[in-house]
Amino acid sequence: MTRSFTTPPSAEEMADMAEAALEMIPARLRRHVAGIAITVEELAEDALLADLGIDSAWDLTGVYLGTPLNQRSIDDIARTPDAILLFRQAILLEWIELGEDLSRLVRSVLIHEIAHHFGFSDAEIEALERE
Repeated sequence: MTRSFTTPPSAEEMADMAEAALEMIPARLRRHVAGIAITVEELAEDALLADLGIDSAWDLTGVYLGTPLNQRSIDDIARTPDAILLFRQAILLEWIELGEDLSRLVRSVLIHEIAHHFGFSDAEIEALERE
């Protein structure tokens, strides 16, 4: 369901949009992302930006934190749980700049980060989006 916003949604409303988008992913893929925490934060922190080599928090709408499925092994030691962070203010800026439907934009960011969970690179994701 698409909701039209006239004012920026809260972090909670954006998290609800992400959860709704997650429910729309085909079940055969969704089962592989069960248990991934989806969190909405205002903007990326400086330490994360530095780790990713990104200069401005406004350029990062979301990030996948964890070990991609294609890099896991049964010999792995315990690791931190996988998480997807969505950055509310950066998403809102893109929403304003592009004039795109906000729910569709949140879904796009979420799908992009889920693709990282499956081990896709940014280049591979961009190629899929162009197809």
